[in-house]
Parts: sequence; C-alpha cells; structure tokens
Amino acid sequence: MEVLHRVLAFSASWMIFGVVSGYIATHLSDRWFERDTRLTRLRRFEHRGRWYDRRLGVRRWKDRVPEAGDFFAGGRSKARLGGGSTATLVAFCTETRRAEWVHWANVGFGWTFFLWNEWTVGLAMVLFGTVVHVPFIIIQRYNRARLAHLLSRREATTPTPARETGPTTAPVTP
Repeated sequence: MEVLHRVLAFSASWMIFGVVSGYIATHLSDRWFERDTRLTRLRRFEHRGRWYDRRLGVRRWKDRVPEAGDFFAGGRSKARLGGGSTATLVAFCTETRRAEWVHWANVGFGWTFFLWNEWTVGLAMVLFGTVVHVPFIIIQRYNRARLAHLLSRREATTPTPARETGPTTAPVTP
C-alpha cells in the first residue's frame, strides 16, 4: 500500500508542478519570451529544423502529442499557426519559447525529488521528467527553427527605403 501512496504522491507532484508552471508562463508578459536566451537560442546544427526531422523524424510524430497552450484563459494553442502574417509568425515564435521554458522547468522539477526521496527515486524521477518533456522541447525548437528561417527570408526580401529608391553610393546592409 505504501508503494501505491508514493506513486500517487509522485504523480500528484508532477501534475501540480506542470499545471502551476503552465499557469505562470501563460500569465507572464510576452516580453519575457520575445527573445532567445542561452537556453532557447537555436544552434547551428538545428539548421531550419532539418536535424530534428532527419535524425528524429519529428514531422511524423509531432502532431500526435497533446498540446495544452490554450488550457488556461489567455493561453494560445500552437496546434495551428492561425495565419501567415509576419506578426503572427513572430507571435508563434514567442509561444514556442514560452512552451519550451515550461517544459524545461518541468525537467528541472525532477531534481527536487532528490530532496525528499532516496537517490534511486530521484534518479527515476529525473529520467521520467526527461523522457516525458524532451519530446515537447524538440517540437518547439523544430517549429521555431522553421519559423526563424521563414522570417529571415521575409526580412531579406522586404524592400527597405534604400532599395526602393535605387542604388546608392554606399552599400546597403540589411
């Protein structure tokens, strides 16, 4: 019976932390997630999300995992873009960062089990949190890498005042 109680306590702990971290992130200003940090910045190997697709086949399974971005009032679903405007794509990138932070926080929560359990349980909880949340992190990074590429292409093709008025004597840098 003690094992059942522990499993229920661990499950409740994970659920409560997941809900609380999602709630907090949903209610933080978009400013917190408008820019990449050391943790969320895209790396060179992620090139347009291709690494995730080639190595992990993310396109085949990403739509099969649950998406709870709009679980709380004020939250936004990431299941569909909702339009193709630049502003919509930038907002979607912001939401991928928000979701990535939530899942990283949940991975980090696993380490707290070491504080109130023996090391084997702590290790099991860290592994559990990693296995459960890393796929969601991968999806967010994959989507953001693809969107970042699309946004950079748009930026490169958007006329600037110098391009509209013709050649200048000084080179134009985008």
